[in-house]
Amino acid sequence: QYQLVESGGGLVQPGGSLRLSCAASGFTLHYYSMTWFRQAPGKEREGVACISTSDDITYYADSVKGRFTISRDNAKSTVYLQMNSLKPEDTAVYYCAADFLPYSTTCKLVEDAMNYWGKGTPVTVSS
Repeated sequence: QYQLVESGGGLVQPGGSLRLSCAASGFTLHYYSMTWFRQAPGKEREGVACISTSDDITYYADSVKGRFTISRDNAKSTVYLQMNSLKPEDTAVYYCAADFLPYSTTCKLVEDAMNYWGKGTPVTVSS
């Protein structure tokens, strides 16, 4: 049975950094592109970063470009989201999701494309 487990969330001051991890099990990670989503209170869930299965091509939402970095370690079946220069508007529950897309240089920031989801980790940016 597949499982995605996020960790690394917490409380951080504005301007600070956090690194989120997403540990995958029950499926072969390297066949899946991976996307990080977030959902802030009272808002819809949005895709913020994704990484492809081939060549580790990455895409970012404009709101996080230059501040967030997604990466993957297939040997450890883990995907990461390094978040720097955090702002209060980054406060949200962060989810990782997997999209079966082998041998591809693309990935998606769209919810409907995802096959598997984690349960999320909360991030609060506040002084």
